[in-house]
Amino acid sequence: MFCVLLLLGLFAVSPTTAAAGQSAFTLSSTAFADGGVIPKVHECTSGGGNDPAKKNESPPLAWSGAPATAKSYAIVMRDLSNANLIHWVIYDIPVSTTSLPQNVQHVYRPSVPAGARQVYYRGSASLYGYQGPCSPSTVNTYEFVVHALDRTSLTSLDSGSSTQTAARAIAAASVGSARISGKS
Repeated sequence: MFCVLLLLGLFAVSPTTAAAGQSAFTLSSTAFADGGVIPKVHECTSGGGNDPAKKNESPPLAWSGAPATAKSYAIVMRDLSNANLIHWVIYDIPVSTTSLPQNVQHVYRPSVPAGARQVYYRGSASLYGYQGPCSPSTVNTYEFVVHALDRTSLTSLDSGSSTQTAARAIAAASVGSARISGKS
């Protein structure tokens, strides 16, 4: 009987199921629901036009249920509809931090969260941090992923690191991740 139940999958354990007593690692935003529309305030300001609602402000993000082995966090935002183009990398987020406010400063070392660092966007050393959705003629899907990292600092990265180099370093140090997506 046990073999039959096992074959039917009734005892299968999902890899995303949290360990006993631990909640699932989740990421959320008060600005938009998972799969919902990202508000204009979070869209880029470089797409031409003068829409005052577009302010290129990063959305507020919050996470919970991270693996107990986490020593810091990193967030990577990608445009899934545009060859996974990376729009934002913030890393060395202290393990005691479980949220980011709206509009993290566009600098290499933002004041909030203290200790965090950001990568410049697409070769422009003057634009660090968040670069919002910039799809004026199509609706694209953007994914935010928070990674729990196995180290307190990604010391191999610096102010000249590319988004791809940073994403590879984050993936190599990740012990778990949670994601949310939105459309713009």
